[in-house]
Amino acid sequence: MRFGMFIHWGPVALRGTEIGWSRGNQVPADEYDQLYKEFNPVNFNAEEWVRIAKEAGMKYIILVTKHHDGFTLWDSDFTDYDIMAGPFKRDIVKELSDACKKQGILFGTYYSILDWRHPDYPIELIKGRQTEKSGADMSRYIPFLKGQVRELIEKYDTNILWFDGEWEEPWTHEMGMELYAWARGLKDELLINNRVDKGRDGMEGVSKSARFAGDFETPEQRVGAFNTETPWESCITICKQWAWKPNDELKSADECIRMLLQTVGGDGNLLLNVSPMLDGRIEQRQIDVLEKIGAWLEVYGETVYGTRGGPIPPQKWGVTTQKESSIFVHVLERNDRILLPHLKKHVRSVTVFSSGKRVQHSTSSKGLKLDLSDAPVGDMPLVIEIKTVPF
Repeated sequence: MRFGMFIHWGPVALRGTEIGWSRGNQVPADEYDQLYKEFNPVNFNAEEWVRIAKEAGMKYIILVTKHHDGFTLWDSDFTDYDIMAGPFKRDIVKELSDACKKQGILFGTYYSILDWRHPDYPIELIKGRQTEKSGADMSRYIPFLKGQVRELIEKYDTNILWFDGEWEEPWTHEMGMELYAWARGLKDELLINNRVDKGRDGMEGVSKSARFAGDFETPEQRVGAFNTETPWESCITICKQWAWKPNDELKSADECIRMLLQTVGGDGNLLLNVSPMLDGRIEQRQIDVLEKIGAWLEVYGETVYGTRGGPIPPQKWGVTTQKESSIFVHVLERNDRILLPHLKKHVRSVTVFSSGKRVQHSTSSKGLKLDLSDAPVGDMPLVIEIKTVPF
């Protein structure tokens, strides 16, 4: 699928600060925990969110259903700190799950393992420092966690469990392994990320070894390294903050397209985060960027969807993707001559993807050399298609 939408959203949009992390920091915890009483996103429209994702060329959506602050965007039987307790009283997760099914988008859910508000989770974050809670008990917290995860699987038919918050001391490797096996026992076709367990190597997101649970790796706010052996997905914000912030610095469509290609060229997926406003709408300037990405993918989607990264690892000039008998060269920086080393295939044709114009090329023991001096001059990326036949 290669391209998905991440959505971070909740009552914190009333303050415009970061979700979870601003509780007890920019916003006093007592004030943060009462925001749900004012949260009334009357302009939320699940069908519209999914339409925006679909027109951007995104194939799946991951909704943050509960972040580190503990607020739950669905009607949960395990807490009163949920969307039904405030004035809105509509099940966000149900509406988005239904809209995804209707429009043919794969639906997944983010769920934070840690919960700084829950009385039985042993740690709270206050002013950036971990503070132990008295009377907390993980043996009581884990049934709560599992009860909510069961709801996401059985009531909302999630296809992806995107866990987070595994780095804190109360969560153990044994707990991660057990949760992974338990969830898969409820729905075997689930995809579960490597943050279910303790094996993630920081923001690089790679798993330290195969002994840790997880189906895919999770580089954060960076493009992952070239890796065709282990599935991976980079999660990156369209702005700077994960949750909505007024006038937050916004990436351009060109930046996002390059980021997508660098990710896919490395054989990963890009999960691009949007941040809806406090009234439930995705702000227009984010939509404008997404529409431009979608327009590009309308033309070049064949070089992205269903491809594998390579055969050439990402280079300074750009990246390659491949599918069946085609290799797609995405030139991200203007370069008149590009060498594709050790291309062990017979070349049948080399053309500019969008126009079919032939590209001058030659082969040698060093590989395939492309002469792009006569290629169209304009905004990058320039996409070249090499059709091959096997030796």
